[in-house]
Amino acid sequence: MRKFLIFLGLWLGLTAGVFAAETLTLADGTSLSGDIVKFDDHDVMIHTTADGYTNIAWSQFSQDALKQLSATPKYRPLAEPFIEPTVSEHPPKPEIKVNPVTRMTLPEHPSILGGLAQSSLGLFILLILYGTNLYAAYEVAVVRGKPLGLVMGLSAVLPIIGPIIFLSQPIQAAPIEEAAPEEGAPGAPASGGTPGPGQEDIQIVSASWQPSQEDKKPQPQAFSRGAFTFNKRFIETKFAGFIGEPKGDAKNFSMEIKTLKDTIAVECIKQVGATEAILETPTGPLSLPFADIQEIKLIPKTA
Repeated sequence: MRKFLIFLGLWLGLTAGVFAAETLTLADGTSLSGDIVKFDDHDVMIHTTADGYTNIAWSQFSQDALKQLSATPKYRPLAEPFIEPTVSEHPPKPEIKVNPVTRMTLPEHPSILGGLAQSSLGLFILLILYGTNLYAAYEVAVVRGKPLGLVMGLSAVLPIIGPIIFLSQPIQAAPIEEAAPEEGAPGAPASGGTPGPGQEDIQIVSASWQPSQEDKKPQPQAFSRGAFTFNKRFIETKFAGFIGEPKGDAKNFSMEIKTLKDTIAVECIKQVGATEAILETPTGPLSLPFADIQEIKLIPKTA
């Protein structure tokens, strides 16, 4: 009797195990039958009907199997993260609102000057360019020896074009005036300007009573801007006797320098720089830029 009861209990246990086994489908389409022995965050250990054990990851179950497992409260927290929501369960996408933007209106026919004239910064830039144009006209008038009022007036009416016009003109050298022989002087032609017959062969030799060429008085010399370029090389070459202590021909001449504003009497040239010269004047040393010099004149000293 006891053996019969033991056999009946084993048979009922096996039958209950078979009927308690679950059939779960996997993501690859296969199915697996058995009861869950152990589970954690990563996988599930299943005791299959073939009396074997296998570990199945949660991600390997199909959606139907995950929903089947989530029906059990103890499996629900682990199975629900792997269940994909249906279309109806998706939250609605937020509506994108585009705020209106105020844009600047552009002119129909934009231009550089028109754009500059419509802003305070542009007007300031135009004012700077206009002042630069007038200063360039002043420098061109000084360098080319042109009338200052004419050059700056034309440049004020025609900015940029005015200075270019005068700058492109060639420098005209001042004509050298030759002293005409006085009428009645020895060697001067007779009145009418036509030498008489045979006069071209007559040579007058200076006599002892005539003054020699060495006794002639020195003549004034003038060096004007336009005919000469005033720079360091010209001053050092042409007026070497006036640099430092007067020497040579400088002892017989006094120097005057004419600028746009004044006429300066120069006793000597103390130093010559790259762009200016330091002069010794009756009122003291004076630094004078070469660009301000309009004329240098040498005047013979009286005995």
